[in-house]
Amino acid sequence: MKRGQGLKIHMVDAGSIAAELGVVPGDRLTAINGSPVRDLIDYRYFIADEILNIDITKENGEKWVLEVEKDPDENLGLGFGADGFGPVIKCANKCFFCFVDQMPPGMRKTLYVKDDDYRLSFWNGNFITLTNLSKNTLERIARQRLSPLYISVHTTNPGLREKMLGNPRAGSIMEQLGFLAEAGIEMHTQVVLCPDLNDGVELEKTAWDLASLWPAVRSLAVVPVGLTRFRDNLYPLKVFTPGKARSLVHWIHGRQEKNITRCGHPFIFASDEFYLLAGEPVPVAEKYDGFPQLENGVGLTRLFIDEWASATGGLPNMVEQQQKIVLVTGVLGYKILEPVAARLNEIVGLEVVIKVIENDFFGRQVTATGLVTGGDILAQMAIDNSVDLLVLPTIMLRMDQQVFLDGITLLELAERLKIAVAAVSGPGQLVDVIVNNPAKAEALID
Repeated sequence: MKRGQGLKIHMVDAGSIAAELGVVPGDRLTAINGSPVRDLIDYRYFIADEILNIDITKENGEKWVLEVEKDPDENLGLGFGADGFGPVIKCANKCFFCFVDQMPPGMRKTLYVKDDDYRLSFWNGNFITLTNLSKNTLERIARQRLSPLYISVHTTNPGLREKMLGNPRAGSIMEQLGFLAEAGIEMHTQVVLCPDLNDGVELEKTAWDLASLWPAVRSLAVVPVGLTRFRDNLYPLKVFTPGKARSLVHWIHGRQEKNITRCGHPFIFASDEFYLLAGEPVPVAEKYDGFPQLENGVGLTRLFIDEWASATGGLPNMVEQQQKIVLVTGVLGYKILEPVAARLNEIVGLEVVIKVIENDFFGRQVTATGLVTGGDILAQMAIDNSVDLLVLPTIMLRMDQQVFLDGITLLELAERLKIAVAAVSGPGQLVDVIVNNPAKAEALID
């Protein structure tokens, strides 16, 4: 879709206002009350008015102007499919730590797409850097109340941010955040922490600067840099050691206490990976204050632990049919699953073992369970006839498909291993599949 052509209509709800006025799929919505409709956000914003003049271009080029009077919360009944946002705004940065730049060749094209689209930050919670935003775009965000936004800050030191992001426009981050804060836009921020680069004194400055914008800036997540083996000709970065991870966790706890005293909210959070790497206990749920950054891997482990504690209350003493179950996980996931397997093994008739998969695909320094590939599972699993079921977490798969990062599908994995395979999203499904109803496995291969 080219700019200025409006939005192509893919669907018209039966009985809706649009349907009654003769709008059909294939028409284009070009303007509302004289304002061009550039994307789905414009559409949602403009239709809040009670009286609308709607410009429609029919497929044959005929132009209609429709007059509509409706309630403020009443929809027109239009759907725009994949054309709702038009071309995605691409990232123009050259970040030292960009994970996309560390991907091997030959994978799905979508894995190489680097978006930095403020609209998708508002709509889907994608993290953006603000480096490609014009003054007009910032004003649009303020005017249309595109809140909350999710922003990758990494550092508030202008020179260091320009260096880390490889973009001379990156240094104005505090001015941009200040403008959005004044406009009442809620923001959640993150720092991808790189040892000896933006940690230490730099992290202290960043945490202080962002907390000074409370309550507009609602949270700061600190996540460790992820490095794959595909880093030829890229900036030399280090990974976190358990000792450094432990020091960081303790520092963040101290900052949280200061923030609670200052504004009644912990504000800054370490990602789960830091706790698991450091061997430190994961904070209780109350310490996450509503879990503002779950999608960023902050607090998922605590939710798993608490859900597992709840699920154990209904576990039986025995099962009717003997089963041998293999739980598949990444390196860090072992620490979470160890007490789970121990408790399941107390059930008479169950034998549960954990299989840790090393990440040979991306490199063994990558320990996150969500980055385990189907190929590594196939290469490292030694299944014998005594195993009844292989269970793995859904975070290894794409949200909309049962496929691993390397393109191997869940069904293909089951067929090649010649064993039943189940993908579960948490302890509740785990218990459901293993104990209550093994037939609920998502892929079953005899």
